[in-house]
Amino acid sequence: MEEIQELLEKENDRALKQYLDQLNISDVEELIDELPQHAAKFIETLSLNRAVNVFRILDFPTQERIIKKLSGNKLNQIIKDLPPDDRTALFSELKGDVVKKMITLLPPEERKESLALLGYKEDSIGRLMTPDYIAVKPEWSITRVLAHIRRYGKNSETIDVVYVIDKEGVLLDDIRIREVLLADPEAIIGELTDKRFIALKANDPQEDAINIFRMNNRVALPVVDEHNVLLGIVTVDDILWIANEEYTEDMHKIGGTEALDEPYLDIPILKLVKKRAGWLIVLFLGEMLTATAMQHFEIELEKAVVLSLFIPLIMSSGGNSGSQASTLIIQAMALGEVTIAEWWRVMRRELVSGALLGIILGAIGFVRIVTWQELHLYNYGTHWLLIATTIFFTLVGIVLWGSLIGSMMPIILKKLKLDPATSSAPFVATMVDVTGIVIYFSVAVLILKGVLL
Repeated sequence: MEEIQELLEKENDRALKQYLDQLNISDVEELIDELPQHAAKFIETLSLNRAVNVFRILDFPTQERIIKKLSGNKLNQIIKDLPPDDRTALFSELKGDVVKKMITLLPPEERKESLALLGYKEDSIGRLMTPDYIAVKPEWSITRVLAHIRRYGKNSETIDVVYVIDKEGVLLDDIRIREVLLADPEAIIGELTDKRFIALKANDPQEDAINIFRMNNRVALPVVDEHNVLLGIVTVDDILWIANEEYTEDMHKIGGTEALDEPYLDIPILKLVKKRAGWLIVLFLGEMLTATAMQHFEIELEKAVVLSLFIPLIMSSGGNSGSQASTLIIQAMALGEVTIAEWWRVMRRELVSGALLGIILGAIGFVRIVTWQELHLYNYGTHWLLIATTIFFTLVGIVLWGSLIGSMMPIILKKLKLDPATSSAPFVATMVDVTGIVIYFSVAVLILKGVLL
């Protein structure tokens, strides 16, 4: 770090270029993260090919800062040489007037390509695909296919897979390059096809692509339209990027906030407050219902003040069990382990596990009251055993209820075409808090009626 600082202070661009050229692409990215004020300088100094490779793996806020400071010539070269999918991802994040200006700088063919990709919905697979791939005809010989790959492979996103299409552009099969290289040079490529390929639909959600890549262990998958015409391909590096964004967004939602579209330290305070305030207001209004529920049982509280000692215990236990269940189901749904159709299996499991967990916590609560009473650490009154019994059955009921609410909420939201992650831990906990008060005092009335109540 001291060496790079010295080169920057001396403005020795030649030595700086030699130093940067010795680093891996990922090391240059780390350097930009550590010295963001010199990011544009590093990109400007790098050779074009290395500058493009570094720029494409940076996060958008960093890319945006570099764009504002980079010289016009270098910026034009980088935008022109970016792979189509990475260029589309960048354009989709930039403001409209900036995008228009950049698109006009592209050659006619690439301009048409970029506009076509931007024509797809923002979260669709079409936005991820690149039209740079190797396509061959079924009647071609292996020799001709290899000659075609040598001629056009350099401009392809990947040559690990060769796509076989007919004269209308309809996808017939995808063949791994290993099979092509091992085949007889005089064989026909069509003889290697079995038509058991997996393809993505251009207008499908990007989340679908994540699951398909995960299940099929592929480095690239073809993208087709409704007529099965090959439009482009999606590579695993783009899917990993999207999967990371989806995971981050879900974590924000599970934590009870809107998804942040910028790094935490870069987002303005007022914007951060705005993203957090919405959910906090909703949760606060929900918790106000808890106060309303307690007001309904005000007479019972006056008769048996000792019951108020256990309200925090009861509410937190139900909220915690609900939060656990919702987090488990959200993750299981994201991994494709649980579907909407399996809601009954989920409910049955949560009925059993929720009841067992409730019995465990209820037993602990019961023993706690008995122990404190017997050791004279606290006097719960003449009817302390009934109070302990009330706490036991309340905890069984509320933990079971929390588990059911937490597990079913993500499935219900998915059924309603909403994001399951919005059934966040705070949201479920708030719902269980309100109903938990009702369960608590209902059990108390049932057991203590005629005694304390």
